[in-house]
Amino acid sequence: MSANRREFLQFLAASTVIAPAARAWAQQLAVSHEPLALASAQDALNVMAFEEAARRALPPAHWGYMATGVDDDLTLKANMEAFRHIGLKPRRLVDVSKADLRTEVFGTTWDTPIFICPVGSQRAFHPDGELATARAARAKNTTLMLSSVTTHSVEDVAKALGTPPWYQLYMPLIWEETEKLVKRVEDAGCPALVWTVDLLAGRNTETATRFAREDTRNCLACHTHGPGTPIHRPMFDGLDGRYNPPGATWAYVDRLKKLTRMKVLLKGIDSADDARLAADHGVDGLVVSNHGGRASETLRATIDCLPEVVDAVRGRMPVFVDGGFRRGSDIYKALASGARAVGIGRPYIWGLSAFGQEGIERVLDILRAELTLVMRQMGTPSIREITPARVIRG
Repeated sequence: MSANRREFLQFLAASTVIAPAARAWAQQLAVSHEPLALASAQDALNVMAFEEAARRALPPAHWGYMATGVDDDLTLKANMEAFRHIGLKPRRLVDVSKADLRTEVFGTTWDTPIFICPVGSQRAFHPDGELATARAARAKNTTLMLSSVTTHSVEDVAKALGTPPWYQLYMPLIWEETEKLVKRVEDAGCPALVWTVDLLAGRNTETATRFAREDTRNCLACHTHGPGTPIHRPMFDGLDGRYNPPGATWAYVDRLKKLTRMKVLLKGIDSADDARLAADHGVDGLVVSNHGGRASETLRATIDCLPEVVDAVRGRMPVFVDGGFRRGSDIYKALASGARAVGIGRPYIWGLSAFGQEGIERVLDILRAELTLVMRQMGTPSIREITPARVIRG
């Protein structure tokens, strides 16, 4: 039931001009359609069950920071809606007694084609922040991509994870500071540097602003320079702290490649033209992403952008994708469309917000179980058998 309909029923239930029996009926309908709170992470039947649990657990400003898109949040919604227009073509009478979710990335075998996307400021969602996420990733043998605006250092996250994470780069405005940051990340042993390029022009997060205005807490204990200002960001210690140079061009990609031995990926590529340029500039991989609908209001879902990017690179590099993945069938559709692996963002943050490490682990378990099931249902029990022939785009 929509929030508007629930509010209407609650209005009828409180009315003094309709019969008592009608008021009781309206109240019963309103309550019966209220989302049930999860008593534990294990009670969740799907990852969407964690959304309401997280909303209840978080203060308005923190919820808004995570839940926002840009402008009218239409691209955020498009990411999820697009999966409804992609059908599946199963094959029958295939031996599906065993399922193999392993996939190869840069010469390393991943246990699953699911990875944890970078999300900043995770102590806004749980006291343990990125350390809880790292411990969950370690427990479930899942690749973690750490945000530049992490509230725990890459060194501490690596200890919790048991191995250095992939590192998502928000490039400092000053090139010399980029050199220092990249050296620190490389010294920490991170195998891959993922430069996010879809926020260089800024963004308009109206939903986040609206929720922040509803927050009546005294935020100065954490946000010492005023509500909405960054809390401690250890990866920018000793640096100016500003990032996302609006004057960055493809020449910056060349400089970044020369600067490090790490694999260099670009995150935020959603067109064939840019994908071909990335390949020409020696980029090692791409993440098709619109920042979860938080960059610009393109109205283009990442699952719809994925095929043209895959076609454009012609196997010269692996292509990853994130944005709107809520079901194992969504992940399957991306793998069938050429993605090497699929990233999740909001679902694990919902789990973190509501239940900490246990919540993230449950989210990963659910998605893995759903993906395993759909692979068997489709007659493709291994990742290598998932091809474009298994999907139909409407």
